[in-house]
Amino acid sequence: MAGNLAVDFGTSNTVLAVWDEQRKDGIPLYIPEYSHIYHQGNQEIPVIPSLIHYDTDNRRWIGAQVLERNLYHSRHTFRWMKRYISQRSPIKLKIDGQEITPFDAGQEFLSTLLLFASQELDLRGEEIGLSVPVEAFEHYEDWLATVTESAGIPRYRLIDEPSAAALGYGAHIQPGHTYLIFDFGGGTMHASVVLMEAEPSKTTGRRCRVLGKSGKYIGGATIDQWIFQEILRQNNYQDFDEPVRLLSNELLVACEKAKEKLSYAEHAAISVNDPASSAELSGALDRNQFEEILDRHDLFTEINRTVRSALNAARERGYNEENINAVLMVGGTSAIPCIQRTLRQIFGKDKVSYNRPLDAVARGAAAFVAGVDFYDHIQHDYAIRYVNPSTHQYDYRIIVHKGTSYPTPLPVARLAVKASYDSQSQLGLAIFEMADSISTDSNAVEILFDPAGVARVVQITPHEVEQRSLFWMNESQPTFLVANPPAARGEPRFEVEFCVDANKRLTMTSRDIKTGELTHKDYPVVKLT
Repeated sequence: MAGNLAVDFGTSNTVLAVWDEQRKDGIPLYIPEYSHIYHQGNQEIPVIPSLIHYDTDNRRWIGAQVLERNLYHSRHTFRWMKRYISQRSPIKLKIDGQEITPFDAGQEFLSTLLLFASQELDLRGEEIGLSVPVEAFEHYEDWLATVTESAGIPRYRLIDEPSAAALGYGAHIQPGHTYLIFDFGGGTMHASVVLMEAEPSKTTGRRCRVLGKSGKYIGGATIDQWIFQEILRQNNYQDFDEPVRLLSNELLVACEKAKEKLSYAEHAAISVNDPASSAELSGALDRNQFEEILDRHDLFTEINRTVRSALNAARERGYNEENINAVLMVGGTSAIPCIQRTLRQIFGKDKVSYNRPLDAVARGAAAFVAGVDFYDHIQHDYAIRYVNPSTHQYDYRIIVHKGTSYPTPLPVARLAVKASYDSQSQLGLAIFEMADSISTDSNAVEILFDPAGVARVVQITPHEVEQRSLFWMNESQPTFLVANPPAARGEPRFEVEFCVDANKRLTMTSRDIKTGELTHKDYPVVKLT
């Protein structure tokens, strides 16, 4: 079997798809033992649960193997890996004296799937497609690069998940129409407005143009945490109480199942017990109580904000809400009826479709790597860090604004680089990627697993929120300007201008003001997202 491979690594499930040139479609790939079959309408879709279990005899169980062996609730099972990797979570599990991070577990999980696919499809020298969240930082993309290289696949292309979903809807997409893709998965929520061009661009041959996009770190795993907290409240327990410590993983799995059941049923009971200690936790939710929990945590407000942010970006490009021909919902969490109702209240029930929730992203990524491409724009602000002379604290000057189309015909920023001390010969700039904060709630919490594998409710501090919304992109190489002769303190020594090239790289052209020498010309500094 040959074709372009694409991978949609998800917080809850992972889907691999192969481009079929004859059918002009991405076909989900079934992997024996690892894949689990879900029903999507009248279709059977193979997905790999994003799970890896570390057994005490050094064996590893992947995906459906974990479910078949009833190991989902085990403290040796890693779940939510993508979510933790994206947020650079410090959690670790200690198994048989070995500390395992989400980065380790995610790499072993994903590289195992890639190695199987590589052997099955003979991918030697082939380029694969990888989907990424719209708010993904460079560290996540770097991690993906490490995984593909470890699997012997050095060539890959990245596409943001909502844009891939637009392609994945296939026959539902019409040339000349504008769509809003709403992708609500296990770890993130995205909205993206895309225009399908009636004709390919004469310069690029591209057919699909991204007009606006927005994303937040809210997903099905977040809702599981809210239900977890509600059941603790119903039982008058805290997460550190002994019955909860004994049953935290089992309870979290039961909360996830209750969430899924409430997508099609009016009631869901939750009950877990530990026969050895007689510890027991139980609770119940009906559909109204469930929706009240979502409302209490402002989920519907966050949905509206995410959608409006994408629409506002599209409006700046001349496309209003009235131009949206259809809303395409993807991601497992989109199955929740009140989520669908919220979108229908915004756009009208006739515009909202929910046809390919599980495999649209993987199918679209396969189309993308096969040659169907996008106009795109920069997702985050990028800034230079400097010391504010008034406050003597770090401050940031944006040099590339979120929404900038690329390549840029003119420089996006110009500035002078001054020396910090006398006889300075190495000068540079600290370049940061800036994103919207994960949460503005001062009481924001996250469920983390301690080294023993026990689920704990941990409050996220304002400092942690800020740190998660900043990423120092060139920390390993902050100085790249050489002053010869050395510069004096406070001397404006280099004149620098920045552009963004066709490969989404921030490039720099610099001139030594003292000598007049052109030191760099279109020098790639960092890769943008």
